[in-house]
Amino acid sequence: MQAAIYGLEGLVLSDAERGFLKDADPQGIILFQRNCESPEQLLALTDSLRDLLGREDLAIMIDQEGGRVARMKPPAWPGFPPMGDFSKLYARAPMSAIEAARVNARALGLMLREAGINVNALPLLDVRQPDADEIIGDRALGSDPMQVASLGRAVLDGLASAGVVGIVKHIPGHGRAMVDSHKELPVVEATGPELDLDLEPFETLNDAPMGMMAHVVYTAWDPDHPASQSETVIRDIVRERIEFDGWLMSDDLGMEALQGSPGERAMGVLSAGCDVALHCSGKMAEMEDVAAHVPPASKANLRRLEAAMDSVEWDDGDVDFAAAMAKRDELLALA
Repeated sequence: MQAAIYGLEGLVLSDAERGFLKDADPQGIILFQRNCESPEQLLALTDSLRDLLGREDLAIMIDQEGGRVARMKPPAWPGFPPMGDFSKLYARAPMSAIEAARVNARALGLMLREAGINVNALPLLDVRQPDADEIIGDRALGSDPMQVASLGRAVLDGLASAGVVGIVKHIPGHGRAMVDSHKELPVVEATGPELDLDLEPFETLNDAPMGMMAHVVYTAWDPDHPASQSETVIRDIVRERIEFDGWLMSDDLGMEALQGSPGERAMGVLSAGCDVALHCSGKMAEMEDVAAHVPPASKANLRRLEAAMDSVEWDDGDVDFAAAMAKRDELLALA
Protein backbone atom coordinates (compact mmCIF):
# COMPACT_ATOMS: atom_id res chain seq x y z
CA MET A 1 0.00 0.00 0.00
CA GLN A 2 1.10 3.52 -0.80
CA ALA A 3 1.40 6.02 2.08
CA ALA A 4 -1.24 8.33 0.64
CA ILE A 5 -4.93 9.22 0.89
CA TYR A 6 -6.55 10.54 -2.30
CA GLY A 7 -9.73 12.38 -3.21
CA LEU A 8 -12.08 11.68 -6.11
CA GLU A 9 -13.44 13.94 -8.82
CA GLY A 10 -17.13 13.11 -8.92
CA LEU A 11 -20.09 10.93 -7.98
CA VAL A 12 -18.75 7.71 -9.55
CA LEU A 13 -15.32 6.35 -10.28
CA SER A 14 -14.03 7.26 -13.72
CA ASP A 15 -12.02 4.77 -15.76
CA ALA A 16 -8.92 6.90 -15.18
CA GLU A 17 -9.49 6.86 -11.41
CA ARG A 18 -10.00 3.11 -11.43
CA GLY A 19 -6.70 2.57 -13.18
CA PHE A 20 -4.83 5.04 -11.02
CA LEU A 21 -6.18 3.74 -7.70
CA LYS A 22 -5.62 0.12 -8.66
CA ASP A 23 -1.96 0.86 -9.43
CA ALA A 24 -1.34 3.20 -6.48
CA ASP A 25 -3.23 1.10 -3.90
CA PRO A 26 -3.53 4.01 -1.45
CA GLN A 27 -4.11 3.55 2.26
CA GLY A 28 -7.32 5.55 2.14
CA ILE A 29 -9.80 7.69 0.26
CA ILE A 30 -11.32 11.03 1.33
CA LEU A 31 -14.74 12.20 0.17
CA PHE A 32 -16.11 15.73 -0.32
CA GLN A 33 -19.43 17.32 -1.23
CA ARG A 34 -18.66 16.79 -4.91
CA ASN A 35 -18.81 13.03 -4.21
CA CYS A 36 -22.04 13.04 -2.17
CA GLU A 37 -25.40 13.37 -3.95
CA SER A 38 -27.73 10.82 -2.33
CA PRO A 39 -27.57 7.89 0.11
CA GLU A 40 -27.92 5.36 -2.72
CA GLN A 41 -25.24 6.99 -4.87
CA LEU A 42 -22.78 7.37 -1.99
CA LEU A 43 -23.12 3.77 -0.82
CA ALA A 44 -22.59 2.57 -4.39
CA LEU A 45 -19.44 4.71 -4.57
CA THR A 46 -17.96 3.40 -1.31
CA ASP A 47 -18.85 -0.18 -2.27
CA SER A 48 -17.06 0.30 -5.60
CA LEU A 49 -13.95 1.55 -3.82
CA ARG A 50 -13.78 -1.49 -1.56
CA ASP A 51 -14.37 -3.81 -4.49
CA LEU A 52 -11.69 -2.10 -6.57
CA LEU A 53 -9.01 -2.16 -3.86
CA GLY A 54 -10.06 -5.50 -2.39
CA ARG A 55 -10.07 -4.33 1.24
CA GLU A 56 -13.18 -4.46 3.40
CA ASP A 57 -11.35 -2.34 6.01
CA LEU A 58 -10.29 0.32 3.48
CA ALA A 59 -10.18 3.66 5.30
CA ILE A 60 -12.84 5.82 3.62
CA MET A 61 -12.93 9.17 5.37
CA ILE A 62 -14.89 12.39 5.31
CA ASP A 63 -14.91 15.76 7.07
CA GLN A 64 -18.39 15.69 8.59
CA GLU A 65 -18.17 17.93 11.66
CA GLY A 66 -21.55 19.65 11.60
CA GLY A 67 -22.27 23.34 11.15
CA ARG A 68 -20.30 24.93 8.31
CA VAL A 69 -18.08 21.88 7.76
CA ALA A 70 -20.29 19.16 6.31
CA ARG A 71 -19.86 17.28 3.04
CA MET A 72 -23.13 15.31 3.26
CA LYS A 73 -25.76 18.05 3.22
CA PRO A 74 -29.53 18.46 3.52
CA PRO A 75 -31.91 17.54 2.08
CA ALA A 76 -30.27 14.22 1.27
CA TRP A 77 -28.93 13.97 4.82
CA PRO A 78 -29.88 15.70 8.08
CA GLY A 79 -27.94 18.71 9.30
CA PHE A 80 -25.88 18.63 12.48
CA PRO A 81 -24.95 21.49 14.84
CA PRO A 82 -21.44 22.98 15.02
CA MET A 83 -19.22 21.70 17.80
CA GLY A 84 -19.40 25.13 19.43
CA ASP A 85 -22.99 24.39 20.49
CA PHE A 86 -21.70 21.72 22.86
CA SER A 87 -19.19 24.18 24.27
CA LYS A 88 -22.03 26.58 25.09
CA LEU A 89 -23.95 23.85 26.89
CA TYR A 90 -20.81 22.78 28.80
CA ALA A 91 -20.65 26.23 30.42
CA ARG A 92 -24.06 25.59 31.95
CA ALA A 93 -24.24 21.80 32.38
CA PRO A 94 -20.98 19.92 31.76
CA MET A 95 -22.29 16.37 32.09
CA SER A 96 -25.26 17.14 29.83
CA ALA A 97 -22.89 18.62 27.25
CA ILE A 98 -20.68 15.54 27.33
CA GLU A 99 -23.67 13.24 26.76
CA ALA A 100 -25.04 15.53 24.05
CA ALA A 101 -21.68 15.44 22.24
CA ARG A 102 -21.55 11.65 22.55
CA VAL A 103 -25.04 10.94 21.17
CA ASN A 104 -24.54 13.53 18.42
CA ALA A 105 -21.36 11.72 17.38
CA ARG A 106 -23.20 8.40 17.65
CA ALA A 107 -25.83 9.70 15.20
CA LEU A 108 -23.13 11.08 12.91
CA GLY A 109 -21.36 7.73 12.96
CA LEU A 110 -24.51 5.77 12.20
CA MET A 111 -25.23 8.04 9.23
CA LEU A 112 -21.68 7.62 7.93
CA ARG A 113 -21.60 3.85 8.33
CA GLU A 114 -24.87 3.56 6.42
CA ALA A 115 -23.04 5.28 3.54
CA GLY A 116 -20.02 2.99 3.80
CA ILE A 117 -17.77 5.58 5.47
CA ASN A 118 -15.67 4.41 8.43
CA VAL A 119 -13.42 7.38 9.32
CA ASN A 120 -14.47 10.93 10.28
CA ALA A 121 -12.12 13.93 10.66
CA LEU A 122 -13.47 14.80 14.10
CA PRO A 123 -13.00 15.94 16.89
CA LEU A 124 -11.10 19.22 16.76
CA LEU A 125 -8.96 19.51 19.89
CA ASP A 126 -7.87 23.04 19.02
CA VAL A 127 -8.17 25.30 22.08
CA ARG A 128 -10.01 28.40 20.90
CA GLN A 129 -8.20 31.68 21.48
CA PRO A 130 -9.61 35.23 21.39
CA ASP A 131 -8.85 37.31 18.29
CA ALA A 132 -7.62 34.30 16.30
CA ASP A 133 -8.74 33.67 12.73
CA GLU A 134 -12.29 32.35 12.48
CA ILE A 135 -11.22 29.28 10.48
CA ILE A 136 -11.56 27.42 13.80
CA GLY A 137 -14.19 29.60 15.48
CA ASP A 138 -17.40 27.73 16.30
CA ARG A 139 -15.83 24.47 15.14
CA ALA A 140 -13.92 24.40 18.45
CA LEU A 141 -15.07 22.57 21.57
CA GLY A 142 -14.05 25.47 23.79
CA SER A 143 -11.25 27.60 25.17
CA ASP A 144 -10.53 25.51 28.26
CA PRO A 145 -8.24 22.49 27.66
CA MET A 146 -10.04 20.21 30.12
CA GLN A 147 -13.40 21.02 28.52
CA VAL A 148 -12.01 20.42 25.03
CA ALA A 149 -10.58 17.06 26.10
CA SER A 150 -13.79 15.99 27.86
CA LEU A 151 -16.01 16.81 24.90
CA GLY A 152 -13.42 15.40 22.49
CA ARG A 153 -13.44 12.08 24.33
CA ALA A 154 -17.24 12.00 24.10
CA VAL A 155 -17.05 12.58 20.33
CA LEU A 156 -14.50 9.79 19.87
CA ASP A 157 -16.61 7.43 21.97
CA GLY A 158 -19.81 8.26 20.11
CA LEU A 159 -18.21 7.69 16.71
CA ALA A 160 -16.58 4.46 17.89
CA SER A 161 -19.91 3.10 19.11
CA ALA A 162 -21.12 3.31 15.51
CA GLY A 163 -17.98 1.66 14.15
CA VAL A 164 -16.40 4.90 12.91
CA VAL A 165 -12.80 5.93 13.64
CA GLY A 166 -12.28 9.51 14.80
CA ILE A 167 -9.33 11.76 13.94
CA VAL A 168 -8.05 14.26 16.49
CA LYS A 169 -6.98 17.50 14.84
CA HIS A 170 -5.13 19.77 14.27
CA ILE A 171 -2.05 18.57 16.15
CA PRO A 172 -0.39 20.35 17.98
CA GLY A 173 -3.17 22.99 18.00
CA HIS A 174 -4.57 25.44 15.45
CA GLY A 175 -6.38 27.68 17.92
CA ARG A 176 -3.80 30.52 17.93
CA ALA A 177 -3.49 30.87 14.15
CA MET A 178 -4.14 34.45 12.99
CA VAL A 179 -4.65 33.44 9.35
CA ASP A 180 -6.41 30.58 7.56
CA SER A 181 -3.94 27.84 6.57
CA HIS A 182 -6.09 27.11 3.52
CA LYS A 183 -4.98 30.53 2.21
CA GLU A 184 -1.53 31.19 3.72
CA LEU A 185 0.97 29.87 6.25
CA PRO A 186 0.10 30.77 9.86
CA VAL A 187 3.04 31.57 12.15
CA VAL A 188 2.39 31.21 15.88
CA GLU A 189 4.94 33.04 18.02
CA ALA A 190 3.68 31.87 21.42
CA THR A 191 6.32 30.68 23.88
CA GLY A 192 6.79 27.05 24.84
CA PRO A 193 5.02 27.52 28.21
CA GLU A 194 2.13 29.27 26.47
CA LEU A 195 1.81 26.37 24.03
CA ASP A 196 1.47 23.96 26.96
CA LEU A 197 -2.20 24.94 27.04
CA ASP A 198 -2.66 23.97 23.38
CA LEU A 199 -1.06 20.57 23.95
CA GLU A 200 -3.18 19.56 26.94
CA PRO A 201 -6.18 18.10 25.05
CA PHE A 202 -3.89 16.11 22.77
CA GLU A 203 -1.92 14.81 25.77
CA THR A 204 -5.15 13.80 27.50
CA LEU A 205 -6.43 11.99 24.39
CA ASN A 206 -3.08 10.63 23.24
CA ASP A 207 -4.66 7.18 22.81
CA ALA A 208 -6.81 8.43 19.92
CA PRO A 209 -6.57 6.09 16.92
CA MET A 210 -5.78 8.75 14.28
CA GLY A 211 -4.45 12.29 14.24
CA MET A 212 -4.03 15.11 11.72
CA MET A 213 -1.09 17.54 11.70
CA ALA A 214 -1.54 21.30 11.33
CA HIS A 215 0.12 23.31 8.56
CA VAL A 216 1.22 25.92 11.12
CA VAL A 217 4.68 27.19 12.11
CA TYR A 218 5.37 27.29 15.87
CA THR A 219 8.49 29.40 16.31
CA ALA A 220 9.14 28.09 19.82
CA TRP A 221 9.71 24.61 18.38
CA ASP A 222 10.73 25.03 14.73
CA PRO A 223 10.75 28.49 13.16
CA ASP A 224 11.60 27.17 9.71
CA HIS A 225 8.92 24.55 8.97
CA PRO A 226 5.18 24.09 9.42
CA ALA A 227 4.48 21.40 12.03
CA SER A 228 3.28 18.97 9.35
CA GLN A 229 6.72 19.15 7.69
CA SER A 230 8.81 19.49 10.85
CA GLU A 231 10.77 16.44 11.97
CA THR A 232 11.42 18.26 15.25
CA VAL A 233 7.74 18.87 16.02
CA ILE A 234 6.59 15.39 15.01
CA ARG A 235 9.40 13.60 16.83
CA ASP A 236 9.82 15.75 19.94
CA ILE A 237 6.32 17.12 20.47
CA VAL A 238 3.89 14.66 18.89
CA ARG A 239 5.53 11.29 19.38
CA GLU A 240 7.61 11.97 22.53
CA ARG A 241 5.90 14.68 24.56
CA ILE A 242 2.27 14.05 23.65
CA GLU A 243 3.10 10.32 23.35
CA PHE A 244 0.71 9.95 20.44
CA ASP A 245 1.21 6.59 18.71
CA GLY A 246 -1.83 6.70 16.44
CA TRP A 247 -1.93 6.84 12.65
CA LEU A 248 -0.70 10.33 11.78
CA MET A 249 -1.73 12.13 8.61
CA SER A 250 -0.99 15.57 7.23
CA ASP A 251 -3.70 18.13 6.65
CA ASP A 252 -4.58 18.57 2.97
CA LEU A 253 -1.50 18.97 0.77
CA GLY A 254 -3.42 21.39 -1.43
CA MET A 255 -3.64 24.11 1.21
CA GLU A 256 -1.75 27.32 0.44
CA ALA A 257 0.21 27.10 3.70
CA LEU A 258 2.58 24.70 1.90
CA GLN A 259 4.97 25.37 -0.95
CA GLY A 260 6.22 23.24 -3.84
CA SER A 261 4.60 20.74 -6.17
CA PRO A 262 2.09 18.20 -4.82
CA GLY A 263 4.80 15.53 -4.87
CA GLU A 264 7.28 17.76 -3.04
CA ARG A 265 4.67 18.62 -0.43
CA ALA A 266 3.91 14.94 0.06
CA MET A 267 7.57 14.09 0.54
CA GLY A 268 7.88 16.97 2.99
CA VAL A 269 5.23 15.60 5.33
CA LEU A 270 6.37 11.99 5.04
CA SER A 271 10.05 12.83 5.54
CA ALA A 272 9.12 14.76 8.68
CA GLY A 273 7.39 11.75 10.20
CA CYS A 274 3.74 11.73 9.13
CA ASP A 275 2.57 8.20 8.37
CA VAL A 276 0.48 9.24 5.39
CA ALA A 277 0.08 12.20 3.03
CA LEU A 278 -3.45 13.54 2.53
CA HIS A 279 -4.24 14.83 -0.98
CA CYS A 280 -7.83 15.98 -1.41
CA SER A 281 -8.41 17.72 -4.75
CA GLY A 282 -9.14 14.67 -6.88
CA LYS A 283 -7.17 16.24 -9.75
CA MET A 284 -5.49 13.43 -11.65
CA ALA A 285 -2.28 15.26 -12.62
CA GLU A 286 -1.66 16.23 -9.00
CA MET A 287 -2.39 12.70 -7.75
CA GLU A 288 0.01 11.23 -10.29
CA ASP A 289 2.70 13.62 -9.06
CA VAL A 290 2.09 12.58 -5.46
CA ALA A 291 2.11 8.89 -6.41
CA ALA A 292 5.44 9.32 -8.20
CA HIS A 293 7.04 10.60 -4.98
CA VAL A 294 5.55 8.74 -2.03
CA PRO A 295 6.92 5.38 -0.89
CA PRO A 296 5.07 2.25 0.19
CA ALA A 297 3.72 2.36 3.73
CA SER A 298 6.29 1.41 6.37
CA LYS A 299 5.77 -1.43 8.84
CA ALA A 300 5.17 1.08 11.63
CA ASN A 301 2.62 2.87 9.46
CA LEU A 302 0.78 -0.37 8.66
CA ARG A 303 0.76 -1.33 12.35
CA ARG A 304 -0.76 1.99 13.34
CA LEU A 305 -3.38 1.87 10.58
CA GLU A 306 -4.40 -1.66 11.48
CA ALA A 307 -4.65 -0.74 15.17
CA ALA A 308 -6.75 2.32 14.33
CA MET A 309 -9.19 0.42 12.14
CA ASP A 310 -9.48 -2.32 14.79
CA SER A 311 -10.06 0.17 17.62
CA VAL A 312 -13.79 0.64 17.02
CA GLU A 313 -16.68 -1.77 17.24
CA TRP A 314 -20.34 -1.31 16.41
CA ASP A 315 -22.44 -1.21 19.58
CA ASP A 316 -25.92 -2.29 18.50
CA GLY A 317 -27.14 -2.04 22.08
CA ASP A 318 -26.70 1.73 22.15
CA VAL A 319 -29.41 4.19 21.06
CA ASP A 320 -30.49 4.16 17.42
CA PHE A 321 -30.20 7.14 15.07
CA ALA A 322 -33.57 8.71 15.85
CA ALA A 323 -33.14 8.31 19.60
CA ALA A 324 -29.63 9.77 19.47
CA MET A 325 -30.83 12.83 17.54
CA ALA A 326 -33.76 13.35 19.90
CA LYS A 327 -31.57 13.01 23.00
CA ARG A 328 -29.06 15.50 21.60
CA ASP A 329 -31.75 18.06 20.84
CA GLU A 330 -33.29 17.64 24.29
CA LEU A 331 -29.93 18.28 25.96
CA LEU A 332 -28.91 21.17 23.72
CA ALA A 333 -32.18 22.88 24.56
CA LEU A 334 -30.84 23.30 28.11
CA ALA A 335 -28.39 25.90 26.82
